[in-house]
Amino acid sequence: MPSRKGKPAPPAWWRRARWVLALAVAALVALVVWQARDGAQAGAARPAASAPAASGPRFFGRIATGPALPDAALRGARLRELTENFKLADHSYCSYREGSKYPPSSRPISEQPDQVYPNQLVTEAHDMRTEGGGSDPKVQLQTSQSRVFMAAGEAVAFSLRAIDGEGRVLPLAITRAVAQGITFKGARQAAQVALAFADDGRGADPVAGDGAYAAVLAPAQTGLAAFNGTIRTEVHYSVEGRSGFVLFDVIYSPEVPAVWSGQVREAVENGSLNFYLKAEIRQPGRYIVTGRVDDAKGHPFALATFNDVLAAGPNEIRLTLFGKLMRDQEAALPLTLRDVDGHLLKENTDPDRALMARLEGKVYASKAYPLKNFSDAEWQSEERARYLAEFGKDLAAAGAALKEYDPAQDPKSACVSN
Repeated sequence: MPSRKGKPAPPAWWRRARWVLALAVAALVALVVWQARDGAQAGAARPAASAPAASGPRFFGRIATGPALPDAALRGARLRELTENFKLADHSYCSYREGSKYPPSSRPISEQPDQVYPNQLVTEAHDMRTEGGGSDPKVQLQTSQSRVFMAAGEAVAFSLRAIDGEGRVLPLAITRAVAQGITFKGARQAAQVALAFADDGRGADPVAGDGAYAAVLAPAQTGLAAFNGTIRTEVHYSVEGRSGFVLFDVIYSPEVPAVWSGQVREAVENGSLNFYLKAEIRQPGRYIVTGRVDDAKGHPFALATFNDVLAAGPNEIRLTLFGKLMRDQEAALPLTLRDVDGHLLKENTDPDRALMARLEGKVYASKAYPLKNFSDAEWQSEERARYLAEFGKDLAAAGAALKEYDPAQDPKSACVSN
């Protein structure tokens, strides 16, 4: 029916909803008043001073009470903690000092065993990989390649042979062998080059009829002469009616950033032995050159590295044998420099280097100096001094904290004279 002001009356559902809402509000107010009154009564019933809460670890809302640790146990735990802190600080200081006593450019070759003989064959043996996926453990494939990195004009030799579980050579037939440059999503066109594998005792195959098939890839003589990057050789073969495949990858650099020129010279300078290699730099930039050094007994001794920016034109590249390294290792002189390789480092590009031609085998032999001609002093640099100072502060602080907690302690470093 219409209201007194002529407006239509609200529907029946709205009138019922108003009553329900009013009843809910009233109930809520009553509940709040009742809880407040109940809390006040409970507070009046409690004593004025309540007992302190129980101590102990809290588990899921409950407090697990238990006997407190005696002072002696607490002191023992703290003493062990401070002792361990001192040992850790001393280990950090001594480890850094020992590891940095020689410069990065002159290190024991034992630290990098994979660099001792960089021009050795890379050999592998694995289960035969079958066409379409999977493998056959009954057939073992033995492979080798003469190098992984290739400078302009260099060649690489591949070989493969199949044997059974008892080491008997299995008859193998090469069905297809193709080398092709790998590019990211086909960004560059790369030619395909067919390779001829043979077991005839010629070229890369040393022995005819031994079941090992070999081939040579010389990119400079093929359609891959200008390709810069990874070249993958895919070889398909069959063994007793089963088909398999194997992949060989090399990284090829057709650029010639620099060439070696002139004779190597030596000099004893600042207590160390330096080898100077002459090079004509065609592309200026940062060059990394590495040489291996053997002692007079033919034992691999040191890895000498050059890492610096060179300008275009004639330059000398210095490879250093650090004096203390020779003194500590009691190197037998004369020393022989061998297997030198180098490259121009290229940033933000793939591949990241342009290779120089490697100098394989013996490059230079030094004079037979007495060891006393070389310094026994540790290597020094601004960075090393800064790190030793920081580690020294940590060591001193850990020792002082231990001494302050227990004056009977006398913490001593394993490498610092007190």
